[in-house]
Amino acid sequence: MHLRGPIKIFSGTKSHYLAEKICAALECPLGRMNIQHFADGEFSVSYEESIRGDYVFLVQSTFPNSDNLMELLMMIDAAKRASAGKIIAVIPYFGWARQDRKDKPRVSIAAKLIADILSVAGIDRLITMDLHADQIQGFFDVPVDHLYASTIFLPYIRSLNLENLVIATPDVGGSKRANSYSKYLGVPMVLCHKSRNKPNEVAEMRIVGDVEGKNVLLVDDMVDTAGTLTKAANLMLGEGALSVRAVASHCVMSGKATELVEQSDLKELIFTDSIPYNKASTKVKILSIADMFADTIQRVYDNRSISSQYLI
Repeated sequence: MHLRGPIKIFSGTKSHYLAEKICAALECPLGRMNIQHFADGEFSVSYEESIRGDYVFLVQSTFPNSDNLMELLMMIDAAKRASAGKIIAVIPYFGWARQDRKDKPRVSIAAKLIADILSVAGIDRLITMDLHADQIQGFFDVPVDHLYASTIFLPYIRSLNLENLVIATPDVGGSKRANSYSKYLGVPMVLCHKSRNKPNEVAEMRIVGDVEGKNVLLVDDMVDTAGTLTKAANLMLGEGALSVRAVASHCVMSGKATELVEQSDLKELIFTDSIPYNKASTKVKILSIADMFADTIQRVYDNRSISSQYLI
């Protein structure tokens, strides 16, 4: 008779904070691992306990820089060579997901490349959240559990008790996500149409729909430079909105994004803790996904359905 090994959870350097919360929710210790750095920037990974036959969950978001991805790959390889029973990558924020297609000639489809690399490294399963494009799940030849931050955001939105609520999206690409929120909450939806001259720079934006006298909630999967989001918020206030808030799953917040948010008409910006956010901001609120991921990890280990995780 084959007995399954216990749950073992390990973390890369930059996702340690989240792995500790997940372990607290599961009432299990965080696995012992050593990541040794050399003078030239190279590093090595070693497990400091036996993982033979165990279910090994590796918590690591692959946000910049690339060391986070490289750490994860080496953790996977080391686990495989240490005879782990199952290797499950837990990647709350899946980096390079914006490069999911050829949108112009002679470019890489980086999301597919990363999926291939993870598969070759040896993962048996992926648990992630709010991929930039749902079809990225199809890039993997292993099972993918794709969670949604709406499970965290919707109860918080309801707790605000906002009257005349309208759901909005900063760009047309996010209309499917915004429509799901709109249907679940039973409120109208408006769109922002934007054009870009180059990445991370919005040339023109206009609102499709009525926001006058409304409390607007912008819904997005990530905020990088915050240019689009703050421009949309300022535009909506200019067109008569009572207030503008935003929810976004991943807090990339590059460069001067925090300053832009502070100077904007946004009343509040709500993120999850899929990526660490260490800057001071009076407008940014962080909601934890640790309990959601802990429950999913337990269900995957027990071979139980995770469909109850999905509100929409």
